[in-house]
Amino acid sequence: MMKFGKSIGAVLLAGSLIIGGMGLSGVLKGPEKAYAADEVQKNIVSVVGKGELAIKPDIVYLSIGVSTTADTAQEAQKGTAAKIAKLTALFKTTWGIADKDIQSTQFYVQPNYVYSEKEGQQVKGYNAQHTLKISYRDLTKVGQLLDAASTAGANNIGNASFAIEDPSAFEAQVIEKAMLNADVKAAAIAKAAKRGLGQVVTVIQNDDGNNPVVFVEQAAMSKAANDSAAGSSVEPGEVKVTTQLSVTYELK
Repeated sequence: MMKFGKSIGAVLLAGSLIIGGMGLSGVLKGPEKAYAADEVQKNIVSVVGKGELAIKPDIVYLSIGVSTTADTAQEAQKGTAAKIAKLTALFKTTWGIADKDIQSTQFYVQPNYVYSEKEGQQVKGYNAQHTLKISYRDLTKVGQLLDAASTAGANNIGNASFAIEDPSAFEAQVIEKAMLNADVKAAAIAKAAKRGLGQVVTVIQNDDGNNPVVFVEQAAMSKAANDSAAGSSVEPGEVKVTTQLSVTYELK
């Protein structure tokens, strides 16, 4: 479960600062002013309000790659390059995926080592790996796309992560739910303390800057892909959009 990347900052309401109706210079003049500020600090309650929405995802990010082994690094690289070119053409022409939605995320060529007591460590062939990140929006055809990629030569299919492409569209709703949750908590605390709940003093949104996503494990997809009687079946489910608000209220 993940959260929004935008902070609404702290909201300071007029008349609710610890210095009350006095100027800043008045607070700095003597002990009696500091005592007044300390009294205000004793008459507040702070809570954390939580907001959550469960929403159907509208995009999936797929990790699709090719791994090739050959006697030389050049042969391994050429073999991988040919398969990646075939896959890229398939994605663009047959599946209508735009250039901006096809991104190389990993590429390497490395030796394969074997060891024997007689000869020690020796290089036996090379392995070339090239992985693409595919952004795809027709979630009803994800399984078919994975099957087509496998048929075209992809032999390294990783996790599919479903997400909301523009989570900011739901930001206001989830913030309202979090604020309502904070109001309920603060009101309950004030009632238990036989006090009244006053105005809001501060509001701070807590987030880690990440978009909400949910993951489908690679093992589940691989099992479906290996079943010759049926194609891959990948279900998007729902993703959760969440946020938290740290809210401070006055107590009457």
